[in-house]
Amino acid sequence: MQTSKNMTDRRIIRSKEALKQALLSLLSQKSFSSISITEIVELANYNRGTFYTHYDNKEALLDDILTPLMEELVASYRAPYGEVDVFHIDELPANAVKIFDHIHLNADVYTALFKSDVLPLVRDKMFSALKHIAMEDLDYPSGELNHELLVIYNMHALIGLVSHWIESGFQYPVTHMRDQLILMINWRPRSVKTQIKRTDKP
Repeated sequence: MQTSKNMTDRRIIRSKEALKQALLSLLSQKSFSSISITEIVELANYNRGTFYTHYDNKEALLDDILTPLMEELVASYRAPYGEVDVFHIDELPANAVKIFDHIHLNADVYTALFKSDVLPLVRDKMFSALKHIAMEDLDYPSGELNHELLVIYNMHALIGLVSHWIESGFQYPVTHMRDQLILMINWRPRSVKTQIKRTDKP
C-alpha cells in the first residue's frame, strides 16, 4: 500500500518533470530570456504556485535540467577507467566507451539544448565538468607536456566531436561513434600529404 509520503514524492517528481519538459519544448521555439514562468506552467498544465514550490526562477529550473545531465555525462566519461588502477588507453575496447550511449539516451534533451540560445552555457558546463574529472582522475605520464593544456586540448576535441554528432541529428549510430573515437585516440601519423594548390612564381 502506498504511503502518503510516497504519493507526495511521486507528485513532486511528476510536476518537476512536466516543468522541465515544458521549458525544453519552449526553448525550441524562442530564446530563454523571452520565456515566462506563465508560459512554462501553462504548457506543463500546472499553476505558478506549483512552480514556485519547486523553483525560485526559471534559471533554477534550467539548472535542475543541467545538473543531473552533467553528472551522468561525467559518469559516462569515467566508465572505461572507473574500476582500474592503470588505464591502458591503447587497449581500450570500443564497447567500453559510454559517453555516446549517454548522449543518445538523452538525445531529446541535448537536441533541445543545442538548438537553443543556452548552448554556450551547456557547452561550458560540459567542458568544465569533463576537464575537472580528467584533471582529478587521470595522471598522464606526459613528460614535458603541460598536464592542464593536454586535458584542455583533449576535452575540446571530444566536446567538438560530440557537438557535431548532436547537431547532425545523430547522423551515425552509437557503435560507429565509439569505433571512430578509438581510431582517433590511437591514430598517430608521422606525416600527412598536403593538397594546397600553389601557383608557380613568375
